[in-house]
Amino acid sequence: MRIISGSHKGRRIQAPKNLPVRPTTDMAKEALFNILRSKINIPRSSVLELFAGSGNMSYEMLSRGAASVHAVDIHHACIAFIKKTATTLDFEITTTKSDVFEFLKKHNGSYDLIFADPPYAFEEDEFLQIPNYVFERNLLNPGGMLIIEHSKHTDLSAHNHFDNARRYGGTVFTFFLMADEEE
Repeated sequence: MRIISGSHKGRRIQAPKNLPVRPTTDMAKEALFNILRSKINIPRSSVLELFAGSGNMSYEMLSRGAASVHAVDIHHACIAFIKKTATTLDFEITTTKSDVFEFLKKHNGSYDLIFADPPYAFEEDEFLQIPNYVFERNLLNPGGMLIIEHSKHTDLSAHNHFDNARRYGGTVFTFFLMADEEE
């Protein structure tokens, strides 16, 4: 995987083969950030990456100027890799080793952007637990956005905070929005 843009543009990151991860492809990641460019001001934003795996999205966000990034994953090896890579890149990433659903049930932070990349094998109701917790717990700032990456075989459009979905090959990014306070 590589960092596509920002202060560390072009930097390649090699995750150990034993990590239980499926990093977002460069093509899909580039398409996602082209969309985000018009929707959110990444510099100065606070970001939460759920099911962080290798930390791929965390590094991209920080390279593009995100103010803070919090990465959550249940696997010790993933968290250790993210910490090591963050040190190498001179990035500050808050990490939490936790089951994502347990984290969401208890966490009280708020973010401008939440990115979740759960296992593609999840059932639809498991995927939908993510926006349910995010919106029930008010984890997004006004105008904030949740993005869930999943396969083309999953449809999350029934959720009441659904905004749109974009497909890139077998990868789909589904966007959920927190309304601005003025609306």
